[in-house]
Amino acid sequence: MNAVHINWTKPYFERNDGEYRIEDFELLTTVLSALKWREKNGSIKMITDTAGAEYYRRNGFEELWDGGIHIALDGIKEDAYMFWAAGKLHALRNERVPVAVIDTDFIVWEEILFDRLPDLTVIHDEELYPDVYPDVNAFRMKGVYRFDPSWDWRIKALNTAFYVIKNRELLDLYTKEAVYFMENAEPQDDPLRYMVFAEQRLLPMCAAKIGCEVRTFSTLERLFRHGEGWFTHIWGMKQQMRDNAELREAFCRRCAERIWRDFPDWGERLKKSGPISRYF
Repeated sequence: MNAVHINWTKPYFERNDGEYRIEDFELLTTVLSALKWREKNGSIKMITDTAGAEYYRRNGFEELWDGGIHIALDGIKEDAYMFWAAGKLHALRNERVPVAVIDTDFIVWEEILFDRLPDLTVIHDEELYPDVYPDVNAFRMKGVYRFDPSWDWRIKALNTAFYVIKNRELLDLYTKEAVYFMENAEPQDDPLRYMVFAEQRLLPMCAAKIGCEVRTFSTLERLFRHGEGWFTHIWGMKQQMRDNAELREAFCRRCAERIWRDFPDWGERLKKSGPISRYF
């Protein structure tokens, strides 16, 4: 199964000055995410912009993705503060199906039986907590925009840290509607509900509209407890590692040890230079 990593760097420059950088724990999970996918499940490529491609190439990561690094996210017009994952949605518009979409902070440790999967399989669904997933009246849109009256607002949202999509019609409809929504949303000081609507709530609405079968690999509760030995997602741990140097050090060293154990050639590469060499 072909997979994609996606990195749009514009949100970084929205928050930071100077040269583009990626945090050490994110780089280490990116390495394990790409190499484990190649080992267990197939090919993977990186879709990014010029700044992202230059960073990966300068620091010796170019061969991490056997499908290569593809520059396709320059010139995206969406507000990077409000829609920080807009690059992900734009990148998918030109992808072939079937495709697996994997965040760089997500690792799939085992083989996925793709032949058994339906039109769409996501890592887990999400409850519609109103502060994150409000009803339609909470959104402020430009005058030309109209929400599709066929969308079912009762359907649970779908977490898109990892998913496999097989249906071309669904991918086209989802990315079209997501981009159209982002283009027509009024600027907001608290953009969370807008970004997760575009990325994680529109997907199941579009699937239901055209009758696609949707499944989940796991549940949030099971993943939070132990990951079932199949998946690791560090999203909820990132701020803790930023705040706790010991936790960060321990996590990074565990990742480096796993890279040494499973991919010793990459351990040799990474210890010679680059932003995570000290862990090797």
